[in-house]
Amino acid sequence: MVSLTSLWAPILISAVVVFLASSLVHMVLPYHRSDYRKVPSEDAVMDALRKFGIPPGDYHMPRPENAAAMKSPEFQEKLKKGPVVMMTVMSGQFAMGKKFAQWFLYILVVSTVAAAVACHTMAPGASHRHVFHVVGVVAFAAYGLALWPISIWYERSWSTTLKSNIDALIYAALTGSVFGWLWPR
Repeated sequence: MVSLTSLWAPILISAVVVFLASSLVHMVLPYHRSDYRKVPSEDAVMDALRKFGIPPGDYHMPRPENAAAMKSPEFQEKLKKGPVVMMTVMSGQFAMGKKFAQWFLYILVVSTVAAAVACHTMAPGASHRHVFHVVGVVAFAAYGLALWPISIWYERSWSTTLKSNIDALIYAALTGSVFGWLWPR
């Protein structure tokens, strides 16, 4: 059996490789530029929302107080009238350092979980292909499949989710490759 501590190098190296790849994917490749559309009359909408002083958080409009209220004629009329909105309000400060740190920590967690599965399913000397496959599948599930419910329940564009799953496939292949390369012999 392979110990999790013996996999510290592939965990850390795969996290660094995925971090760098994700930076290139989002800063160089153009396919994510269409993930979010511009709201018509953006300035007017922002001015209208600003006066309410909505604190950062997740919101849903219209939002019933309970299940019974969902059936009320008033709530049904609000739904019909629209718009139905799910939104995340963020602070005006987009601190990239904090976001990068959280993203890197997440990548480390994914690599560690993939390592935990791998060390319990493969022995030292496992083939590169086998290690790549097991670690890659776990990494893909973590990076990609978790996004599907957002499209299912919150109507996020499926094209955005599918593009993010392409990213997940890239990150999974890189993670699997690093583990296959550094797997204990």
